[in-house]
Amino acid sequence: MNTHKVRFVPLGGIVGVTKNMYLYELYENDRLKDILIIDCGFGFPQERELGVDLVIPDISYLQDKKDKIRGIVLTHGHEDHIGALPYLYESLGRPPIQGSKLTSVFVENKFKENNVRITVNKVDFEKEYSYGGFRVQFVKVTHSIPDTTHVIIKSPVGTFYHGPDFKFDLTPPYGSPPDFYRITKAGHEGIIALMSDALGSEREGLTLSESIVGKTFEDEMRKTKGKFIMTTFSSNISRIRQCVEAAIKFNRKIVFLGRSMKQSTKLAAEIGYLPIPDSLFAAEEDLIRLPPNKVCLIVAGSQGQYGSALSKLADKQNTFTKIKKGDKIVFSSDPIPGNENEVYSVIEDLVNEGADVVYSDIADQLHSSGHGSQEDLKFLIRFTNPKYFIPIGGTIRHQKQYQRLVEELGGDTNRVFALKEGETVWFTRDKAYPGEEVETKNIYVDAYGVGDIGNVVLRDRKTLSSEGMVFAFLVIDSRGLLVTRPKIISRGFVYEKEEEQLYGRAVKIVEMAIKPRTGTLLDLNKIKRSVIRNLEEFFLKEKGRKPLVVVETVQI
Repeated sequence: MNTHKVRFVPLGGIVGVTKNMYLYELYENDRLKDILIIDCGFGFPQERELGVDLVIPDISYLQDKKDKIRGIVLTHGHEDHIGALPYLYESLGRPPIQGSKLTSVFVENKFKENNVRITVNKVDFEKEYSYGGFRVQFVKVTHSIPDTTHVIIKSPVGTFYHGPDFKFDLTPPYGSPPDFYRITKAGHEGIIALMSDALGSEREGLTLSESIVGKTFEDEMRKTKGKFIMTTFSSNISRIRQCVEAAIKFNRKIVFLGRSMKQSTKLAAEIGYLPIPDSLFAAEEDLIRLPPNKVCLIVAGSQGQYGSALSKLADKQNTFTKIKKGDKIVFSSDPIPGNENEVYSVIEDLVNEGADVVYSDIADQLHSSGHGSQEDLKFLIRFTNPKYFIPIGGTIRHQKQYQRLVEELGGDTNRVFALKEGETVWFTRDKAYPGEEVETKNIYVDAYGVGDIGNVVLRDRKTLSSEGMVFAFLVIDSRGLLVTRPKIISRGFVYEKEEEQLYGRAVKIVEMAIKPRTGTLLDLNKIKRSVIRNLEEFFLKEKGRKPLVVVETVQI
């Protein structure tokens, strides 16, 4: 009797577009045997998450199961699928990692930056790999980065098709077209569940081929009298290579701006994915002497990230070059959902500097999405013919639209599991049903560490940004009495001329809040809490604002 079950557990990426991380768990007689991890990426912080650099998956659930993790399989080299590995790898027990050629190079370099050396096992597309009770085959597909794969996962309960970010590009500029034979063969042999990219489920038709963008670069570069500047994701090597080829055709020097852009293009060049003649490659400092009409800049920061190479250009912070009239800036990427405000803010700044800025809202064919539209998604459904469906990599609205696509094809929408992060699905040979929810939360990364930023810290940062801060300094004796008059200062709270009168009254509030203690130990924390509470109430009443109040006490 087959007593096996498989549980699908999304730790990220299921409704947040980024931060992709998925678990396949194999159970026998209700005992966990093996865990296979697919991808381990980071996400971008929301605007309200002040001071946060990255968001990574919460792997708390796995901490007592590390001995069951058989491997990490990577589908492609975008940051939202590989970027969290350096932060989480040790905590996952250092399992073997496997990925395609470009993906492997990117991951190994990420660890090298942290002075850690690892080896990512390179994929042989003709082989099948074992991870405990799972057997895995990789499938070549097309996306906006070379060497993208899907994963066929065979298990004792059936075969799963893990199909994240893809489009069916029949004329990719580089590399092979999708391996339709292997996809349809898997479908004929039987697929129990399809985990499919859903981000393009609202767009009609087929997604344009990546090759269309190369001609657009040539057309725009031909009309540009000043510097030609293209911005996209630093891992989008196909897009970068097409811009490089246009620059070579027009004899423009090629300059990469941004740390991530310089690193990814250097790695791609080293493995032959980005050939550039030495005569046309230039360093950033060469921009001072180069004629603008002989320059092609390829710049990181297409999502409007603060501190990126593009934002520094927009803010006149680049030492070697400035935006001037006649320059053209092409945004060859669409904003990730949630990043629209940042992107449009940078566009405004660039236009204000006199540049001709071209982006997808005003021009077609500047960017071909890496994600399949409705017809791409329908083809994958037809080719794999699964029993069940789980849309991944989109938002809730994309999941709903994906359900409609399944219905249009005559499928049963009750067999579509629209999950949220941490919600799980059990699979047996005969059925699929919702499982227990795994508790997850966002793990924040900033310049000081991983996971040290909680809701309290974010709340304080938000208060500082909108309400300001008041600092109260108290000197007290052993009885809890004030020795000197309290000192109160503020930043970002009230206009300087208002301070003296307001803080004179605030001092009296502090004096009233502090009472001498007898017969008990002096509790400094209790004194602080009392002063903070009274000052917060006072400032709210007087100014209608509630600044962050910090109290420091010294006992003499």
